[in-house]
Amino acid sequence: MSSFLRPDLAEFAAYSAHGPEASGASPEIIDSLDTNECPYDLPEDLKAKLAWMYQQEIAANRYPDGGHGALKGAIAPYVNESAALPADTVSADHISVGNGSDELIRSLLIATCTGRAGAILVASPTFSMYGILAQTLGIPVVTVPRDPDTFAVDTVQAQVVIAQSAVPVRVVFMVHPNSPTANPLTPQELDWLRQLPPEVLVVVDEAYFEFSQHTTVADVPQRDNWVVTRTFSKAFRLAAHRVGYAIAPPALTQVLEKVRLPYNLPSFSQAAALVALRGRLQLLSVIPEILAQRQRLYDALTQHPDLTVWPSAANFLYVRATAPDTATLFQRLYQLGTHVRHTGGGLRITIGTPEENDRTLAHIADILG
Repeated sequence: MSSFLRPDLAEFAAYSAHGPEASGASPEIIDSLDTNECPYDLPEDLKAKLAWMYQQEIAANRYPDGGHGALKGAIAPYVNESAALPADTVSADHISVGNGSDELIRSLLIATCTGRAGAILVASPTFSMYGILAQTLGIPVVTVPRDPDTFAVDTVQAQVVIAQSAVPVRVVFMVHPNSPTANPLTPQELDWLRQLPPEVLVVVDEAYFEFSQHTTVADVPQRDNWVVTRTFSKAFRLAAHRVGYAIAPPALTQVLEKVRLPYNLPSFSQAAALVALRGRLQLLSVIPEILAQRQRLYDALTQHPDLTVWPSAANFLYVRATAPDTATLFQRLYQLGTHVRHTGGGLRITIGTPEENDRTLAHIADILG
């Protein structure tokens, strides 16, 4: 490696959204069930509205709204509505917008850890980008275990780790519900997070809120060290547009505005998020179907004695296999055209359309014999 590069960057892998190279003939149908997207595209009427906005309202030669004023103003009422809070609880001042939640995670790391000694704490298995982004910034990552059966966080061990860490833990990241294991935070975990000292930032990632309806947004106005991140990439069907947002105390959102890149969110992405918010009743109307399909897959997969399947509060299931083992099941599903995520020792299977789910069940039944 060139001498001008940081040598530690050679020691870890970048995030990869792709599975193994398929061997043999390519399957006729490929079901992309590995990134937890909504299986349905935007409705045609909303796409037509976006096309009209691009033609009539967006000047391609002009920079985007660098302050995201209109979008923040539209997000805040939705946040209050989603958490059943009074209309003036969360305002635009509580909102920071990013190019996907990943940019917000990176901005939070820059604001808390870079330039001084600071580490982050995660509970493994969990969303890998916390660790990857921290490592790219030279920030140590402290890991605590989860219960092997329930995936609950060992909060006693976590407290010990924070107390004994050679580098001060400045941020704790938790996903609610967790990815890849799909379990929501327990009352005990929430109690532990709420008692953390004010010098530790608590980041609760609610990427799958619309599927779980579990939220900690009400903690934000009450705690100076509490942040909730969400995304338009899942239930709102805007993965292609990369729009994430954070709900945080205004003092923190002001800092996030300082450390993010200027003009970080393209005009078309801002327009798409505004259209999605205005059409949210239409977009979110498919969630009952997705939850019903989740239950259908759960019921069917639990009938296989060689599979362990966990209950889910998200739009995916987490599965481990014994015969064949999990890695072999992953490879064979991929070869058949069912693309799932192999992570944390298990398979994360996104809930697809009924037809995609039919093929998932058929492929698994064929492999298990």
